[in-house]
Amino acid sequence: QVQLVESGGGLVQVGESLRLSCAASGTILSINAMGWYRQAPGKQRELVATITTRGDTNYADSVKGRFSISRDNAKNTAYLQMNSLKPEDTAVYYCSAMRVLVVGKGIADYWGQGTQVTVSS
Repeated sequence: QVQLVESGGGLVQVGESLRLSCAASGTILSINAMGWYRQAPGKQRELVATITTRGDTNYADSVKGRFSISRDNAKNTAYLQMNSLKPEDTAVYYCSAMRVLVVGKGIADYWGQGTQVTVSS
């Protein structure tokens, strides 16, 4: 069983920063990539950023230059540093671990339960 636990969400003002964390636990042998997605009310879930094991990153155009994803492979943990936050960043942020190799279970993708980020103007 793999669990992803997100933390760091909250209510901030426009222009402020937040740092999200996502820790994966379980009998994990490897995680190919980790990422952050978000879903605003009435909208589809969208990609925010991803990072591979070797550190290759990918960002949504809307967050480039403001958000930074990082990862600690030894701890199976990913981080999302969010700077210069805008009201349109308000959403539930979900962590994803992709192509996770688990002892006795093969490869699968996993999702966290989400953490709310609210940016107030």
